Amino acid sequence: MKVVTGGRDPGTVGVVVIGRNEGRRLEVCLDSLNGLVGRVIYVDSGSTDNSIEMARARGVAAVELDMSAPFTAARARNQGFQRLCELAPQLAYVQFVDGDCEIVSGWIEQAAAWLDERPDVAAVCGRRRERYPDRSIYNRLCDMEWNTPVGEAKACGGDVLVRITAFAEVKGYRSDLIAGEEPEMCVRLRKHRWRVWRLDLEMTLHDAAIMRFGQWWKRTLRSGYADAQGASLHGAAPERHGVRQLRSARFWSLGVPLSTAGLALWWGPWVSVLLLSYPIQVVRLALRDGDFAGANWLRAGFLVLGKFPELLGQIKFLIHRHVGGQIRIIEYK
Repeated sequence: MKVVTGGRDPGTVGVVVIGRNEGRRLEVCLDSLNGLVGRVIYVDSGSTDNSIEMARARGVAAVELDMSAPFTAARARNQGFQRLCELAPQLAYVQFVDGDCEIVSGWIEQAAAWLDERPDVAAVCGRRRERYPDRSIYNRLCDMEWNTPVGEAKACGGDVLVRITAFAEVKGYRSDLIAGEEPEMCVRLRKHRWRVWRLDLEMTLHDAAIMRFGQWWKRTLRSGYADAQGASLHGAAPERHGVRQLRSARFWSLGVPLSTAGLALWWGPWVSVLLLSYPIQVVRLALRDGDFAGANWLRAGFLVLGKFPELLGQIKFLIHRHVGGQIRIIEYK
């Protein structure tokens, strides 16, 4: 990677990119990093395309995961971080980015400069946007999902700039988590009195490439799995990590239907009026922020519908936890 000398010293920031068969998306990702940082590591998780050769042709150090062990994004990031520190021990920050994302020009320089002034902050993220939000309703939903509040936050996503000392202090991500590893690490960072921040800056362009309902369903199921796994680790007070999401999914996908069916046995079919709670909840969510845009109604509808695959994800976690078996990542594309 070419290193620029103007402005902030790029030698204090390294990047860990993870990917699997990302093709052209990975090429765009790596090219967006050219000249921005002192060192880039690409971690490949069993790609069958030319991802590794593509990275090495750009002067990027490539790490190939041993696929005899279950793959997780957390494991890939941890191994990339380890290799990054071996090759460039002088670094102060590491930018984690998924291989289907492009870093927005100016993000790393501005975010690193902001961290320079805030020694109490461990991780900082910005606005992740979908590259093609109009190609499908599911891409549009992802773009809305990324629009989190600006300011101090409880969690970050997969694209994040992290202070290396803080990351090392909490021993990085939990490699056994198949999803939700970022908010789980943030729980541990906060326990160590670090803070997490969301800046009002453009950070990355993401290519979700979710074109089918089945992809959205599987991705949402994975979120339910992550909520259950996170609650099993940090669900106790005062953190209550993932507990609200678990209860919400159980109420809407199990509580309402079972209550309606049970009461109908005693009071007759008119009790099915309780099912009107679903459209009422859609209206409530759509109007919650005072935004009457059509996209907001779309998002509200899918938030309610998503409670069903979320519950299935919770059940999947419980089966893995109590029955055992090899845990594999839930891929949607």
